[in-house]
Amino acid sequence: MLTLGSDDILLDCHADDWRAALNSAADALVAAGFVEPDYRDGLLDREAQSSTFLGNAIAIPHGTPESRQYVKQTGVRVLQFPHGVQWHDGQQVHVLVTIAAQNDEHLDILRQLTHVLDREGVAEQLADATSAADVARLLSKPAVMPRLDNDTLCVSFPAKDLQELTLAAAARLRQSGCVDNTFISAIASAEPTWLGNGLWLASHAHGVTQPALGVATPADTSLNHHGHPVHALFCLAASGESHRSLLEQLLPLLDHNDSESLVNNTSAQWLATLAGETANTQTQRARVLNPHGLHARPAKQLVQTARAQAVPINVRLEEGSATPVSAASLTKVIGLGARRGQWLVFSAEGEQAGQALAAVSEAVESGLGEKVAAFDGGRESVSPATDSTKPAVEPLADDTPHTGVAASPGLAIAPVFVIRPPSFEYPANADNPEQEVARLQAALKESAAQLDMLVQNAPGGEVADILSMHEEMLDDPELHQAAIEAIREGRSAEAGWWEAIETAAHAQEMLADRLLAERAADLRDVGRRVLGVLCDVKLPTPPDHPYILVMDDIGPSDVARLDTSRVRGLLTVRGGATAHSAILARALGIPAVVGAGETVMTLPNGGMMILDGERGRVTHQPSEDRLQRAEQQLLDQQQREADAWETRFETAQTHDGHRVEVAANLGNTAHASDAVERGAEGVGLLRTEFLFMAHASAPDLATQIDEYRQAIDALGGRPLVARTLDVGGDKPLPYWPVPQEDNPFLGLRGIRLALTQPEVLETQLRALLMAGKDSPLRIMLPMVKDIAEFRAAKAIYDRLLSEIAPSQRATDVQLGVMIEVPSSALLAPSLAAEVDFFSVGTNDLTQYTLAIDRGHPELSGQADGLHPAVLRLIQMTVDAAHAQGKWVGVCGELASDAMAVPVLVGLGVDELSVSARQIPLVKARLREFDLADAKASAQLALAQATSDDVRDALEAR
Repeated sequence: MLTLGSDDILLDCHADDWRAALNSAADALVAAGFVEPDYRDGLLDREAQSSTFLGNAIAIPHGTPESRQYVKQTGVRVLQFPHGVQWHDGQQVHVLVTIAAQNDEHLDILRQLTHVLDREGVAEQLADATSAADVARLLSKPAVMPRLDNDTLCVSFPAKDLQELTLAAAARLRQSGCVDNTFISAIASAEPTWLGNGLWLASHAHGVTQPALGVATPADTSLNHHGHPVHALFCLAASGESHRSLLEQLLPLLDHNDSESLVNNTSAQWLATLAGETANTQTQRARVLNPHGLHARPAKQLVQTARAQAVPINVRLEEGSATPVSAASLTKVIGLGARRGQWLVFSAEGEQAGQALAAVSEAVESGLGEKVAAFDGGRESVSPATDSTKPAVEPLADDTPHTGVAASPGLAIAPVFVIRPPSFEYPANADNPEQEVARLQAALKESAAQLDMLVQNAPGGEVADILSMHEEMLDDPELHQAAIEAIREGRSAEAGWWEAIETAAHAQEMLADRLLAERAADLRDVGRRVLGVLCDVKLPTPPDHPYILVMDDIGPSDVARLDTSRVRGLLTVRGGATAHSAILARALGIPAVVGAGETVMTLPNGGMMILDGERGRVTHQPSEDRLQRAEQQLLDQQQREADAWETRFETAQTHDGHRVEVAANLGNTAHASDAVERGAEGVGLLRTEFLFMAHASAPDLATQIDEYRQAIDALGGRPLVARTLDVGGDKPLPYWPVPQEDNPFLGLRGIRLALTQPEVLETQLRALLMAGKDSPLRIMLPMVKDIAEFRAAKAIYDRLLSEIAPSQRATDVQLGVMIEVPSSALLAPSLAAEVDFFSVGTNDLTQYTLAIDRGHPELSGQADGLHPAVLRLIQMTVDAAHAQGKWVGVCGELASDAMAVPVLVGLGVDELSVSARQIPLVKARLREFDLADAKASAQLALAQATSDDVRDALEAR
């Protein structure tokens, strides 16, 4: 979408004729880097088709669809011609708004400019403007218009008295964003005015954000107040002189002799009455079928048809404003902002009204000169709810295991409680952009307050971290701008917001990686929060007994609301083992199976279920025999957990004494002390990017030293493995813009991105070295593909070691790399000769090796780190490292997989780094086997063909 800014405006241009002016405009687009020179021909071809003169000395040249191939970047340039240029249709032009549009963005500019066309004196003011700011101001949006439409009506309200009816009308205005609670209070304390004929008026100017008129009628037609009948109550939000037109629309009703008949009016009938349509008025509806609504060309055709009729014709949107406009006015018709699928109501009076209405309606339905298709209301309606056109999903069979993705270990037995995606009902379009923007901003503010409260009460540091990220998403100016621009096109606040969310979420889904999370799921979680505020949708109340929660996907907001004392397990339709739903479940110690497919949403509430988070299986309505076995297994598991907690401080080693260090993965330095309390023997992965994400600009040296020192002090001499800044992909930094890439996860990220700004990397390395004084420190470089990238970073590292006195920095320090891409595993021998250690990030290594997006709704279950191809890469890494006397850790989710632990140990892995809650269980798991058993498991796994074969073979062993 395009916007106009003062930087886009070129003043004091001169041209002898319209062609010269158009050439100047083309040159401006080329100079700005928006288009290639051949786009000039597209501008000329468009003028040959029809004039782009808009009115009030403004033309909007833009290319043809064929010329879009020459557009390099969407953009706009405004050229001012103080002396004017005669356009080829004879019109005088002072301003060219020249557009390079890759799609149909020129329609956005057109809609923004229509309001200028009726303002007197604008042409002269544009010609005389001496600054870009003046031109931008003249082309800016008009003042807020008074509102009277379907959303301000409240018909057949079951009020017991006049005051209740008055408050209902005022509440309607507040729900529409026209007034605030101050207005409600003022209206409540004032007595409505009797207008006669059963009509009443309540009015106030306090708390008004937009002048508006609410109309409320009682369901009880016999309602009266002080002996006067109550047929209708008008609630006026007054504002200076801006509401005068609303009062003028009421005047004809005061002469209505049969006001009692108005009581039973529907909303559509009220809009018709307030639009001035009387018994003598004939009306006819027609649906807009044009793909882009009534933009300039079809609007011009409609106006020409209306002007050709023998009687004047008015038009309004059926569910829009009650104020009709002349169908013979191009600017008024364009100003309706009618979009595809909306109904127009044409009205006329006189003997030839029927014939005239038939002509304009036929013109609209035939496409107004454009090729159109019939409107499919079901397919084209706007709603984030699930697609009703999907085929029916077969329900889960009873007493039959159903496989999903093992996400969080543990066994759960409980009735299911299904929370289905909420249905948000809202209009696709709205006729008052400013009011809709105000509604959206209010909803964003309330959503931010909700998130802030959830962060404060979050059950665990990981949940708080991710909720904090949601706060950042909610505050994303690009999301806000996209939604506001859609609203200014005519969308409702709900539709504009959800379109912005879906666009961003879809872009994330197209990427090849979810390094720490599924950003699409997070975006939709944030989006639904705001929609819930806008639509006043509340989630169902969970039962007061233990249950297994079933959802489409579970986000941080859902987790923050959970009563973890009752939720025994989590089951989701979507997600992979490294989605936020899985990460959060592990953080809370709740067994979880994710990515189980749409069929789980067919489960009835209350049905008994066995959920096995280790195997990724669920069984609905199990037999009595299966249930008894599962209950005994659960008792055994609970005993294992209790035993593991009691022995959490014992040294991590196998049954025969083979040492394997067990460390913690941390996303925040503040959680280091908690990890130690759970038995961590160090931190195997500190994700330092969370420190950078928490600041509006790159944190300085002192800030970073203080932050890293928190973790180091809490560890009390235990080693810390800190990963250097890993941004790009799904973790952009607002102060470190990255050029747009077709696939960011195969582009600038990790160490590649850090090396583009070596001063940032140098500051972080210096901070880590200085914070690590007198403590064991391990620094890890992310996403290294080969020795060249390692050497580039090590050159900075070596220089710092020489610059900083040993007394002021860590001396027990190592520099290693993460093995996340297959090339680094394949080249492990060359890397091992120079690095101090390896840490295998199995999450990324798995998805890059198998070419499967971990967040893919259908394939995520196949992104299994126990795939023999991944295991062979780990084996190659370990063999290369041990040949050089270097150690190898695993810091991906595979390290906490109970089935994978002996395999990794058997491959020779020296360290397992897992979420803090998993530390006691992983230590206990190590004590269940000896090294020989582990090696046998590893060889068995390597001999299989698929990950399923691996798991089946290990389970049968």
